[in-house]
Amino acid sequence: MTETPTPPPTVVKLGGSCLAGLDGGWWDDLAEHGRERPLVLVHGWSKPLKQLSPRYSEPSAILRDRYGNQSRWTTPEVIEDIKTVSAELGREVLSRLERRGIAAERLLGSDGLVSAGPGERWWWKDKQLVELENLVGPITGVDPAPLTKLEPGRAYLVTPLARNAAGQEVNTDADRAAAAIAGATGATDLILVTDVAHLLIDGAPVRRISAEAAAGFRDKGATGGMRKKLRAAGEALDRGVERVVIGSAPVTDLLAARTGTVITRT
Repeated sequence: MTETPTPPPTVVKLGGSCLAGLDGGWWDDLAEHGRERPLVLVHGWSKPLKQLSPRYSEPSAILRDRYGNQSRWTTPEVIEDIKTVSAELGREVLSRLERRGIAAERLLGSDGLVSAGPGERWWWKDKQLVELENLVGPITGVDPAPLTKLEPGRAYLVTPLARNAAGQEVNTDADRAAAAIAGATGATDLILVTDVAHLLIDGAPVRRISAEAAAGFRDKGATGGMRKKLRAAGEALDRGVERVVIGSAPVTDLLAARTGTVITRT
């Protein structure tokens, strides 16, 4: 008798700014989808970190490199604070899933899942370009081996830390981590759940857009978090993901293109 193949996972990035606002209906919908597809959730932590300490809301907490890219200034203390807020956030997410019949497990990306390369060392500080140790790094690979039970009815929640070649834990961008994980696990869909309903271009909501057009807008018009999301979308599509959806609605509505912005290769 031929076994039914396990469907590919759906990877969902949960924005740190919107996670607390997702209501019971949103989680009901996710659980319903999760009974048909394995789930890999990658969470942000920006809002909980700012709630932990006011210093994380100060302008000095963000660095800009010589190319204009922004990054949170990450020291070993910041890594520990990320772990603290992520553990609390993880308990809440796992509880919500398990109450709805989805077996869930939390993983640190730095525990063998996500690898990072050397990070930028030159940053603007006090109007001068100075060399700083900032524990961030670009994602260089994902080993899906720790995701041992990718099957319907199960979910993994990933905290987007990584480990570099020196063995250090480093901070990574959660959207781009989700893209890398989606590619490594053979996911067909990446959902970027955020606090905006659509990508906006010239103030108008965009329902569908090609990867090429999205990259053009990313480089010329997008700012802040949306610029990172569009970069992550392009990376996911390059890694074999069929479509990326950005929005704030329940997952099944986003997958059905009833709302949100769908990004595909063509």
